[in-house]
Amino acid sequence: MENTNLKKAEKGVWISIAAYVFLSTVKLISGYMGNSDALKADGLNNLTDVIASVTVLVGLRFAQKPADENHKYGHTRAETIASLIASIIMFTVGIQVIVDAFNNLRSPAETTPQLFTAFVALFCAIFMFFVYRYNRNLSKKLESKALYAASQDNRSDALVSIGAVIGIVGAYLGWGFLDPIVAGIVGLIIIHTAYGIFKEAVHDLTDGYDAEKLKEIEETIKNTPGVTFVKDIKARVSGNQTTVDAIVFVKSTLSVVEGHGITDKIEERLRDMYNIERVHIHIEPQ
Repeated sequence: MENTNLKKAEKGVWISIAAYVFLSTVKLISGYMGNSDALKADGLNNLTDVIASVTVLVGLRFAQKPADENHKYGHTRAETIASLIASIIMFTVGIQVIVDAFNNLRSPAETTPQLFTAFVALFCAIFMFFVYRYNRNLSKKLESKALYAASQDNRSDALVSIGAVIGIVGAYLGWGFLDPIVAGIVGLIIIHTAYGIFKEAVHDLTDGYDAEKLKEIEETIKNTPGVTFVKDIKARVSGNQTTVDAIVFVKSTLSVVEGHGITDKIEERLRDMYNIERVHIHIEPQ
């Protein structure tokens, strides 16, 4: 099941890569033909997006490797590492967008772009927005953090293209100040999104887990027939898989077979209710 989901996540990343290659080509050609620096810069930005998407793809591929002598738990954390790297690339792009916006504000472009380049940028923004929606929905369905990071990069690119539209129209109308202002806002949005992905990836890599969700899982285990109480419970995330470790107490009069039956019931409930496949239960007599 893990590898099947990772394979499906790869499809979304490949769509991102194909979209970036196509859009960067369209933007660069149109930018040179229409004398639009904003559109050319947006096209070059897409080449960076290709690198981020390839990083995510490599992470997903590596996460599918089976457990080996040095990785008894498998390689699923490679997916989280890929999202971490993608967030750093996004953060770098956001900084670059803000720096370029500041430079453009100090030294406005002297040339006027042709209006058709604004329509090209708008088409590219709409196109990438649909790619973002597809990958975002697929990432939620597969619970893939790497694909979610890729989808946020898709959204950032759509926002950059919208900024390019405003900048081109502003320059065409003689309002050159619009371009750097909008670009600066877009850069801040990209940085904010990158920070959110970075924070979640670091949280997962340091074995952090949502306290409220862990409490909910603990209550589910407590309410399993045969369990008297839960002494200790831990959980961590590896890629799109959650691992739960718990010590539960049962009546001391139960046989080994009966105690084992309770652990089977706990595993079944966590699998059905939370899609958690990795459950380690230690039984203690009361």
